[in-house]
Amino acid sequence: MTLSTNDAYPMTASHKNSQLCPNCRRLISRDEASCPYCGLGSPGSWWKNNGVLGLFHSPERFLSGLVGLNIGLFVLSLILHPGGTAMGMNPFGFLSPDNRSLLLLGATGTMPIEALHRWWSLVSASYLHGSLLHLIFNLIALRQIGPLVIQEYGLARMFTIYTLGGIAGFLLSFLAGVPFTIGASAAVCALIGAALYYGKSRGGSYGQQVYQQIGGWAISIFVFGLLVPGINNWAHGGGMAAGILCGLLLGYQENRRELLGHRLLGTACAAGTILILLWAVATSVLYRFF
Repeated sequence: MTLSTNDAYPMTASHKNSQLCPNCRRLISRDEASCPYCGLGSPGSWWKNNGVLGLFHSPERFLSGLVGLNIGLFVLSLILHPGGTAMGMNPFGFLSPDNRSLLLLGATGTMPIEALHRWWSLVSASYLHGSLLHLIFNLIALRQIGPLVIQEYGLARMFTIYTLGGIAGFLLSFLAGVPFTIGASAAVCALIGAALYYGKSRGGSYGQQVYQQIGGWAISIFVFGLLVPGINNWAHGGGMAAGILCGLLLGYQENRRELLGHRLLGTACAAGTILILLWAVATSVLYRFF
């Protein structure tokens, strides 16, 4: 006879009244006025467990959602102007969205910002891609580097670095006069910069290993940008520099554990990103189909 979970491990009243602190993730009572470990007030409140702080409880789900968001916007960019897709022999141009749909959805650069005053495109451009291979390359890099940065910085700080790094990279490319640009690579380069800072700052055999491995990524991106035309090296360099600076200012888990302020900052980045992308999608669909 098999036993149900409840039969095998009876749930006592003390178990039912326990939870992980939404800030430091230690086991506490739901009735605590403040966490005895980190001091977070009202750790049992709904909004701290399911709202602001709950957003960063599942790194794998969050990362999968980030990947899905990029894929969803790429599909939408193809749907908005299906006649603009390229189906020729050039693999870098296969399934390329029309520039009009990319502009509607939030491509950035001197033209969208100066002519249309779309400063919000500094955020939205990180979620748009110019071809299927462009999308695949960036998502592979995100999937490989993202978990390392989450492990060493925490999910909230990882997304803050990702968001601010993308903004900084595209802002630098705007100042450099790049007219039209998109892609997650500036944000991914920010993660690379944060990982480089972590490896160098931590030191030791593990830190040196991280520094060397991620340094290989940085060199590869630099060489790729020199050899392949059309690469926004300004955005890559700006994103990487922003990632290093964010790593310095925010700290990593071993020298500064993730606090409520880090989660609030990450939540502000997530909320701002969602609002901007919803605005971009809504206005694009209305303009195109209505």
